Amino acid sequence: MQVLQAIDIINLGCSKNLVDAEVLQTQLRSNGVQVRINPDLVSAPIVIINTCGFIGDAKEESIDTILNTIQHKGGEDGLEKVYVMGCLSQRYKIDLQKEIPEVDGYYGVDQISELVKDLGLRYYQDKFEKREQSTAGHYAYLKIAEGCNRSCAFCSIPLIRGPQVSRSIESLIKEASFLADNGTKELILIAQDLSSYGIDLYKRSALVQLVKELEKINGLDWIRLHYTYPNRFPDELIKLISTSEKVCNYLDVPFQHISDKMLKTMRRGHTRSDSLELIKKLRDSIPDLALRTTILVGHPGETEADFNELIEFVEETRFDRLGVFTYSHEEGTYADKNYSDDVPEKVKIERASRIMEIQQKISGEINAKKVGSRLRVLIDRWENDFYIGRSQYDSPEVDNEILIPADGKSLEIGMFFDIKITSAEEFDLYGNVISKA
Repeated sequence: MQVLQAIDIINLGCSKNLVDAEVLQTQLRSNGVQVRINPDLVSAPIVIINTCGFIGDAKEESIDTILNTIQHKGGEDGLEKVYVMGCLSQRYKIDLQKEIPEVDGYYGVDQISELVKDLGLRYYQDKFEKREQSTAGHYAYLKIAEGCNRSCAFCSIPLIRGPQVSRSIESLIKEASFLADNGTKELILIAQDLSSYGIDLYKRSALVQLVKELEKINGLDWIRLHYTYPNRFPDELIKLISTSEKVCNYLDVPFQHISDKMLKTMRRGHTRSDSLELIKKLRDSIPDLALRTTILVGHPGETEADFNELIEFVEETRFDRLGVFTYSHEEGTYADKNYSDDVPEKVKIERASRIMEIQQKISGEINAKKVGSRLRVLIDRWENDFYIGRSQYDSPEVDNEILIPADGKSLEIGMFFDIKITSAEEFDLYGNVISKA
């Protein structure tokens, strides 16, 4: 068996990619290899780049990273080999092999075992549910399914990752228990479509059943749900969130648009009325809910009238959290085959900026109302004389943070504290410690 000393992993893209990188990291470390994910300085003799290929900007970043890395092969840095895995190489492996032959190997999203074996190492099947984390450890992502069965016009995920394949509840409970035993307090459930979890395995949505089993695990304080598709939303999930002591009052529901014409063009499978009804049901049943959504602007066929309808929707709904993307014409998608990319790039950017301006104002107003309140906060890190944490209403990296002046205090990372909010900005809160929670 080959003896390798160290490997650096450059991970690009979403939290689902991060889980894949952590699975690879676990395999490599089980073989005695020193591994770092996204180190400040890449210096190992072998580098593995985990790419994203979802939209144009992500593909460009992935290709730039590959090109910049292979420039160092055989140089003073000691870089000997470069491997590429993930979404980009899943879709464009043949093209990449022709255009960038300096890479020593390309692997798709489901070829981690092949990569490990090609490195001359052993692949440990029993390590899959014993994933070592690259995050601080007190929070972890749990990928409950791979792929997607939806047919949204703009989305390339089914082309990259295939149809939905859910993991069994038993497998997920084993992994979650391992994470909790190793200090994880917040578990963030991710998939391309949480709402459909289990349909392929159990012939019905099994998300609620899974969450109820996860609630039983000692050591887990928070369970957070990302990417619940609005179409066929499991109503029983609403009741679970409203009554659970562990499930965060937080939901990420990517509505994408509100114009019926655009929703049909996007092949979303739901209408404006469906969206408004779901939002009302969620907020009536869970008054304390932090609702996050994603908006897509500049999709083929989006007129000024459609966009103005979207603006009104954002202003009236007042989402607690919101992200916006500009449309990218992705090869092989329904939109690519059937529509022309007829919204100018400048208009797309202007529309995205307009939405975020509105959301910034909304977020500022929502945050201002929290001044004087008391929140249970999980401390994530220490940075620039502040301890930085989050409440149950915020997910790491994408949402608001709560900054607590250090002032000589010693707050343990990964622990909960009761914090009194003293001031607010558009996307951040400031507070002081009341007590350990």
